[in-house]
Amino acid sequence: MSRRVELRNHPRELHHFRSRLAISGGFVLLLFFILFARFFYLQVSKGEHYHTLAEANRISIAPIVPNRGLIFDRNGEVLAHNYSAYTLEIVPSKVANLEALIDELSTVIEIGARDRKRFRKLMDESKRFESLPIRTRLSDVEVARLAATRYRFPGVEIKARLFRQYPRGESASHVVGYIGRINDKDLEQLEADDALANYRGSQYMGKIGIEQSYEKELHGITGFEEMETDAAGRVIRIISRTPPVPGNNLTLSLDAKLQDVAEKAFGDRRGALVAIEPSTGDVLAFVSKPGFDLNLFVDGIDSENWDLLNNSIDRPLNNRALRGLYPPGSTFKPFMALAGLELNKRGLQHAINDPGYFSLPGSKHRFRDWKVGGHGVVDLHKSLVVSCDTYYYALANDLGIDNIFNFISQFGLGQKTGIDIDGEVAGLLPSQEWKMRRHKQKWYAGDTISVGIGQGYNLTTPLQLAFATAVLATQGTAFRPHLVKKILNNNNEVVREIATKPLFTLNLNPANMEAVQNALVDVTRPGGTAALAGAGAAYTFAGKTGTSQVVGIKQGERYVEDKVQERHRDHALFITYAPVENPRIALSVLVENGGHGGAAAAPIARLVMDYYLLGKLPEDAAAEIVGQVAEEDEHD
Repeated sequence: MSRRVELRNHPRELHHFRSRLAISGGFVLLLFFILFARFFYLQVSKGEHYHTLAEANRISIAPIVPNRGLIFDRNGEVLAHNYSAYTLEIVPSKVANLEALIDELSTVIEIGARDRKRFRKLMDESKRFESLPIRTRLSDVEVARLAATRYRFPGVEIKARLFRQYPRGESASHVVGYIGRINDKDLEQLEADDALANYRGSQYMGKIGIEQSYEKELHGITGFEEMETDAAGRVIRIISRTPPVPGNNLTLSLDAKLQDVAEKAFGDRRGALVAIEPSTGDVLAFVSKPGFDLNLFVDGIDSENWDLLNNSIDRPLNNRALRGLYPPGSTFKPFMALAGLELNKRGLQHAINDPGYFSLPGSKHRFRDWKVGGHGVVDLHKSLVVSCDTYYYALANDLGIDNIFNFISQFGLGQKTGIDIDGEVAGLLPSQEWKMRRHKQKWYAGDTISVGIGQGYNLTTPLQLAFATAVLATQGTAFRPHLVKKILNNNNEVVREIATKPLFTLNLNPANMEAVQNALVDVTRPGGTAALAGAGAAYTFAGKTGTSQVVGIKQGERYVEDKVQERHRDHALFITYAPVENPRIALSVLVENGGHGGAAAAPIARLVMDYYLLGKLPEDAAAEIVGQVAEEDEHD
């Protein structure tokens, strides 16, 4: 039996072992070096960065929306305030199947078709990953149901929010305005104004009226809450809190009860009224009829109500007092009379013989007076009392359009008054330069004749007419019309009071002003075109009626109101101020398609002044005064 002998090379094996051990050790050292380098990078080089990220996961910052400021009338009556209610909200970015979620939610609380439609509209309007309300003003029972089953609905939140409420509904709707959901256009404007940071968490802002124009005052300053959260996003503790600063409150110059009187005086008729305190520019009443219920817009108006408002033939969304453009008609004549006196084109004793028409020299065209056969001998005083067109045809021809434009523009016609709500239009006081620029035509003498009685190219707003009337009342001193009287903080401390410094003072001859005023007083007395409205007044007031054409009349034809469609009938106007000795109120009234100013517009003004100056109304005065029909054929 042979014996096998195995020969081993121990030195070589030892060398190989040591080599493998060195390589393995080097590899391990390399791994430790890489690990150390990575730790160094994370802990030292990027330590601050990752610490911030870790804190961001642990700490969340939530905005705290400030309470919106309140709006009051001059006597402290609330026009806009807030109330708290719970809303059901969904964060679309956290929901996989939105429709299925909403269907399941509707088994817990009622979610109607209107709620779904409004929610989809909000989603279309909002590109931000935020919660959107699908149900508002939840009841306590609904809140309890949702709280008990909330675990079933990821991305669903119950939030307590403040809602805007307008307790007077439709009253003064065009003045107060409303708030609406912030859209992309609003976001762009906020970013341009460098105000976007202050609107984190805010979902609403002012859209029209005072709510829009004083948005910065009403909104307040957004606060923040720093919270520590766990991995599931639940709040563990509040780390710090910066409280929000509530928006400022606004006290308007508006008298809510006077506003009510004025709105009710219109009844179902369309039109506008602006009442101003001549010595301060305070707007006492600002009416545009018809109006609309501001509360319809609080949660986002539904399509049915929006269609009713937007497509109505009565245009309730149109602010007639601020943006309605109408020929001033014969309310233009007092300013023409002053122009004639001030520019020495007429004297107090100068008179004409009115045959019932006026013709330019060498022309066969007749500009007819409203009264067939004319008014006989007419001086300046009588021209205003009976509203003689022929007198002002001739006066306009003698003055020329340049003098008319330069003088009457001083009273603010044809330009913005600068009132403190957005959207005002300038109107139009025509000139040669305007016609060439607008129509590429020269000015003709016949154009001037129509301008003389407030027709032709003339266009004005009820606000401008009220402003110009206030300048007449103060004998030439103008104050900018304003709706906000003072701004107060949350403790009702005055932050700012609106200054009432004169805008300008016209250098007018007192004798000329007195002559025009005396004639305007007689307009409201027997024989004047506003005699019906002036009957039995306990104070002296000056006024001028007006009628402005809606559709033209062919040469040789006469206007017969009963034969014209209602919406083609003339507009009725009236301007007035009272009491004459110390004017406390100046106003303009326009009744669309109302016909004669003396029968339709002047009684409304009388009703408003009776309330404001006397503090009371006769029993059933609204129906009695507004319902009067002139017993004689009046033009204005």
